[in-house]
Amino acid sequence: MTKRIFITATNTDIGKTYATTLLLREFASMGYKVGVFKPIETGVCDIPSDGKRLFDLAKELNPEMKCLGLDTIVPYQYALPAAPYVAKGEESISLAYLSQKLQLIEEHCDIVLIEGAGGLMVPVEQDLFMVDLISYFKASVLLVSPSRLGSINDTLLSQHLLDSKKIPYTWAINLYEDKESFDEVTAPFYNNNFLTLQNDIKVISNKL
Repeated sequence: MTKRIFITATNTDIGKTYATTLLLREFASMGYKVGVFKPIETGVCDIPSDGKRLFDLAKELNPEMKCLGLDTIVPYQYALPAAPYVAKGEESISLAYLSQKLQLIEEHCDIVLIEGAGGLMVPVEQDLFMVDLISYFKASVLLVSPSRLGSINDTLLSQHLLDSKKIPYTWAINLYEDKESFDEVTAPFYNNNFLTLQNDIKVISNKL
């Protein structure tokens, strides 16, 4: 049975795609056939840039993925750079349709990495949020947090939501912003009990 891992973050532009590429390479190095799925991408001009980047890497690491098309990897694509609920306009997003696409991908991989859009409470429909896709897909979770000032609050809120919904998760920091001040300003709260994408990807992959 294909393992599903959902990559989410505390907000947009935190490093979900970066984290996904690191995990793709790490799992492939362990001998797994890897696949990717980005259910929804907004801000698409001609092609879904994040989805294409992930798909290109997945095809390089797992040639079986070459039989699929980009529209399977990114089923819903919208031009407006906004939450899916806003970007989709009058269109409806079908969970059953997403499941069909995911099943096609799973025929060619041992592990599929599912990249979300924005943070956990980004609306997909009026009463459907990104966090609900995690439960629907029955996926394990990587929560990515930034290293910048203010990230503690965002991280704790995201963790609280996952805990309240009883969703197990692994948490890691993308150490790319405010790196010079991180050890002094942010790290002390975590008591050095945290993982970073840059230094701990092997540990992170094993926890997932």
